[in-house]
Amino acid sequence: MRKWNIARRHLHASYSPFCVLMSLLLAARGLTADLQPQVLEPVGISADGASFVLKRSGDRFVPWGFNYLGESDTVFEEYWAEKWPAIEEDFREMKKLGANVVRVHLQLGTYMAAADRTRPEELARLRKLLDLAQATGLYLDVTGLGCYHLAKVPVWLDALDEQQRWEVQARFWRAVARTCKGHPAVFCYDLMNEPVVTEAKPGEPPWLTGELGGLYFVQRISNKPGGRAQRDIAAAWVARMTKAIREVDPEHLITVGVIPWAMVWPNAKPVFYAPAAAGHLDFVSVHFYPQAGKVKEALAALKVYDVGKPMVVEEIFPLNCSLAELDEFMRGGGGIVEGWISHYFGRSIADYAGEKDMKSAVMQQFLEYWQNKAPRP
Repeated sequence: MRKWNIARRHLHASYSPFCVLMSLLLAARGLTADLQPQVLEPVGISADGASFVLKRSGDRFVPWGFNYLGESDTVFEEYWAEKWPAIEEDFREMKKLGANVVRVHLQLGTYMAAADRTRPEELARLRKLLDLAQATGLYLDVTGLGCYHLAKVPVWLDALDEQQRWEVQARFWRAVARTCKGHPAVFCYDLMNEPVVTEAKPGEPPWLTGELGGLYFVQRISNKPGGRAQRDIAAAWVARMTKAIREVDPEHLITVGVIPWAMVWPNAKPVFYAPAAAGHLDFVSVHFYPQAGKVKEALAALKVYDVGKPMVVEEIFPLNCSLAELDEFMRGGGGIVEGWISHYFGRSIADYAGEKDMKSAVMQQFLEYWQNKAPRP
């Protein structure tokens, strides 16, 4: 049916000079003919610093959507040159599910050919992804510096010391910000997924930790802190990365997605949202997976990150709790959280409904819940 619809659109276009022209323009941008650019207002922070607004209209904006990696055990960048239609289909589906924001994860090795050299062809594909987001009416949370596949981390990167590594990371962000500058589909830049300041344990990679399903989602910004305070290292790194972005793009919002350590240690204080680091960031991004029977503890940890800036729970999913407990947590955090981003695993409600196993039933139920809970325009 999908192939027939595409063929029918192309047949109709052949009889309309305007449609032919539009098809040629969209093809030049790398989009299929049924995707047309939509008007997206730039997103900013309200005058009182408490929420997100659309800059032109002044209307409140509530970030809502999905983390998107792509096919199982991969990151979409690893196959987007060959399977672009699959990515288009996923973006359409996320929009149908009520999303207005998609968090995408950019890996450093995709865009940096060497310490001092980028890959123009991959940056061009990033621009194409921004065009796709605009065509589907979605904003992108552009999360950078990923090193998710250990085997694909550039050898030259791990050979660098801390300051050399930071300089490469700054070059990455300048290149990405130059690509994204002025594009209406950018919601924000997220400097890194779950950065930490720790020494590697025996047997661990020097800069990565937190392996899950073959992917490393946690990365060290310093693996030899010595006598330096974690907060001081975090502040210096955040300042370096935000400066690199602001040299190129002074407009789009900047954040960093962190693990809420207050869920592990109730007395833990923010490191990347301590005043020195937070002063460079536009809003707070935290990742929450509430534990069964511990919703109150999760809400207490959430309040630790209420530091006077808008807050987005940038990752949330009923991984360790029931859907009812997840809903309880979200309702409880509604007074301080301005946006919520869950996960889309490349399969729709209809896909899950066609299966008969328990996991598919749970995923179907979650997506239906998320779709129904999405804010309405």
